[in-house]
Amino acid sequence: MGEFELLARIRERLPEPGPRVRLGSGDDAAIVIAEGATVTSVDALVDGVHFRRAWSSLEQIGHKALAAALSDLAAMGAEAGEAYIVLGVPTDLEEDDSLELLDGISKLAAETGTSLVGGDVTRAPVLTLSITVVGHAESADDLVTRSGACPGDALVVTGELGGAAAGLLSLEANEERPELIARLLEPKPRLAEGRMLAKAGATAMIDLSDGLGGDANHLARASGVGLRIDATALPLADGVADLTVAVSGGEDYELLATIPPDRITAIPATRIGEVIAGEGVEIRLPGGGLLVPTGFDQLR
Repeated sequence: MGEFELLARIRERLPEPGPRVRLGSGDDAAIVIAEGATVTSVDALVDGVHFRRAWSSLEQIGHKALAAALSDLAAMGAEAGEAYIVLGVPTDLEEDDSLELLDGISKLAAETGTSLVGGDVTRAPVLTLSITVVGHAESADDLVTRSGACPGDALVVTGELGGAAAGLLSLEANEERPELIARLLEPKPRLAEGRMLAKAGATAMIDLSDGLGGDANHLARASGVGLRIDATALPLADGVADLTVAVSGGEDYELLATIPPDRITAIPATRIGEVIAGEGVEIRLPGGGLLVPTGFDQLR
């Protein structure tokens, strides 16, 4: 397999770009015509750290790589725009395998309206994908950061928690729990929910890539507030009974947001707590105890 032959086959399979793209893959750089505000995020997945090829199809790995990157745009309340992909190819990955990876990326790109407009291919010791995504909004004021939460805001979360972590435990134990495993291997970026939260007046938002406990701490620290979470209110995925798994397990890719209480009826999310004056995160258990909030740290 040669680099230029592979790139040519990849370009043949790319979906049609969106209306903002003036020039896509194939030149030295892409040309995108955009109005308003743009947001950019970079995400990387490495074999043995973020996935295991023995557990995932190559199409699933491609899907997850783009989903993880798009989740950052969802957390800003942005519309998906363009994606740039760097593929690190190990010696045991054949040309057709690389195209299977692309198929997973392309299917999710088509579902989310994401244009695949450029990137690079290089040799690597293990399979690696690095994806840069660009999102769009009419103005910077339409975007939501982590730093705007105020005491009195409600704390809400989309979807269900703990499914991905439980799926990982199932794979490690060689258990057949397909719905939970799918939450791990084929996450769904909450782009529509992110835009709805932004339009409804969310004051701060973050995606739950590293676990509710860890990411709630990031939001609280950025906003200079405290968060009080009611553990009994957490929407757990079916088959998840352990609160520690739901709170500390990562890769749910749901959205955690703060919003004025009178705006909650306008959003598809579950209220799990409130913003308070102070700092840190309290997760209150039935009976008055506290669950120590932790999350995933890639360097620990």
